[in-house]
Amino acid sequence: MHATNSPVVPKNVQALAPQMLTRWLLTLLAWTGYWPLSLVRAAGTILGALLWVVVPSRRRVVRINLTLCFPEIGLWQRRWLALQVFVRFAQAWLDRGWLWHGSEAQLRARIHLTGDLQALTEDGPVVIFAPHFVGLDAAWTGLTQQLPRQFSTIYTDQANRDADAWILQGRQRFKNGRLFGRIDGVKAIVSGLKAGEALYLLPDMNFGPEDSVFVPFFGVPAATVPSLSRFARLARARVLPVVTRMTPSGYEVQVLPAWQDFPTLDAVADTTRMNAELERYIEAMPDQYYWVHKRFKDRPDGEASPY
Repeated sequence: MHATNSPVVPKNVQALAPQMLTRWLLTLLAWTGYWPLSLVRAAGTILGALLWVVVPSRRRVVRINLTLCFPEIGLWQRRWLALQVFVRFAQAWLDRGWLWHGSEAQLRARIHLTGDLQALTEDGPVVIFAPHFVGLDAAWTGLTQQLPRQFSTIYTDQANRDADAWILQGRQRFKNGRLFGRIDGVKAIVSGLKAGEALYLLPDMNFGPEDSVFVPFFGVPAATVPSLSRFARLARARVLPVVTRMTPSGYEVQVLPAWQDFPTLDAVADTTRMNAELERYIEAMPDQYYWVHKRFKDRPDGEASPY
């Protein structure tokens, strides 16, 4: 016999289902904070490979990005690199379990700060150039936990309320880290800089053409916000790059020397330099950059999007 009517799921239950799933996943992710790191990374490898298979739209984005930025490497090498990008992305997401729920001793054992740490703790306004490597949250956690300075960064609200609350709680785990919403505006951020906060800035994504300039990124014009130059100039701040590398034992957070002769009065030239410096960092670990983002979505002069 065949049923003449299928059961109707009430709308409130339909809305509740993804919310319950999100909460279950976040609880599971929190539990990974108690796993050995080798097990977390193994699970990330499996998850990354699975995502590479089941999310073809994002796989295509990674493929196009790598083709535009590394045209000199072969097809199979790019495919292997694309798979590694998914694996690193998944491993980093699972790492947030221990970053935001593990013990403080565990964090100190797994996050190693290296480089010019003294420059980051000296008085005076500092803007940190923090590119979108997969370890960006590890760097923020390590800096706010281990250094005696106030830090701030800019936060974009997430569409999912439960995920948004989880991320906010994780990034504000240590009291010397403050998050600005984009609606807070430039004045509040600059005031924090002048008051001694180090601004952890991630300006290397495509945030739309309105406030961006088109400058080369691996030889391809890319819409890039000139905020690094502008914040540094408004606050008369030094710019310190922080590059984070995922390692078998956790993360290495390297504070590089302050850029000389930066900023200038030319924001376009400064942003061009920022992308050139970023290229050098990426070439050292291309599998750990955030290639899943549509970096070349907006195009100059009406060019078609490559996606």
